[in-house]
Amino acid sequence: MLEHAMTRRAFHHFLASGLFAAGVGYAPQLKAAVPQSFAVTTPMHIHSVSLRVRDLARMTDFYNRMIGLDILVRETDRTSLGKDGTVLLELQAKPADEPDDRVSAGLYHTAFLMPSRQDLGRWLIYAVQSGVAFTGFADHLVSEALYLDDPEGNGIEVYADRSPVGWSWEGNQVVMGTEELDIDNLVAGLSRDLLLSYKAPSGFRIGHVHLRVGDIATAEAYYRGVAGLDVTRLMPERGAAFFANGRYHHHIGSNIWQSQGAGQRSETMSGLEQLAFTMAPDLMEGLRGRLSKAGSDVTDKGDRIEARDPWGTQLAFISG
Repeated sequence: MLEHAMTRRAFHHFLASGLFAAGVGYAPQLKAAVPQSFAVTTPMHIHSVSLRVRDLARMTDFYNRMIGLDILVRETDRTSLGKDGTVLLELQAKPADEPDDRVSAGLYHTAFLMPSRQDLGRWLIYAVQSGVAFTGFADHLVSEALYLDDPEGNGIEVYADRSPVGWSWEGNQVVMGTEELDIDNLVAGLSRDLLLSYKAPSGFRIGHVHLRVGDIATAEAYYRGVAGLDVTRLMPERGAAFFANGRYHHHIGSNIWQSQGAGQRSETMSGLEQLAFTMAPDLMEGLRGRLSKAGSDVTDKGDRIEARDPWGTQLAFISG
């Protein structure tokens, strides 16, 4: 599966279709219970991501203004952002760091999951109005996705899942693809009124994280054999593998498209600092045993276990 389906002709048609017609803002929505996407209801799922950033103010502004995350904690050396009072992203100020190198192991993208397809369409309209430079668009069969980079080059996916009822499985492997995204259909019926600001909808979460790794077999051995995720799509011939819990399409993606043969990640490089998972309490003891058997360097704080993957990526497993 290729990660992006570039559809510039379709996108330019979308731009020309009256998107920038100005008007009044949309009507406020009534408060409702926080929607829970399937991705974050499985016993093990993504909790949060921490990034090392060289320009904290600029990066905080981007994730607040463009992605729509709320600023929950703001200090001189870090910012915590999230939604519904839940921290999803922590930015740590590291102004002396070297820039992230895409041939190294690290973050390919953080994937922010919209609670509905309509929410994805609304954000797309706002992003285009705001001049976002997209890097790709794709229909992955299980989801529809938009791709961009943050100001320091960290990859971002903003996506909405299709109903799991309609996903196709070949045994234990989910059928995913990379088809052209129907942008016109994605925004059909939505207001094109000019929006001057944006807030992510309630229920907005990180659905998955895609990593750059040095070797697919090693990634499988760790994220399946040690972390305890299931393989949901193994594609060694295309340099990628996908892992999940609870029959989600993937909570972790891994690829060697730029990073084949990468070794330990530099500890003074901007980009991914830590990836955290939420774990059902009854999964923690099995995790401890697998980490011990693997000889991993582990810090066990009871309800939080910290370790590193084969490329030095910091991981946290949080009971919850």
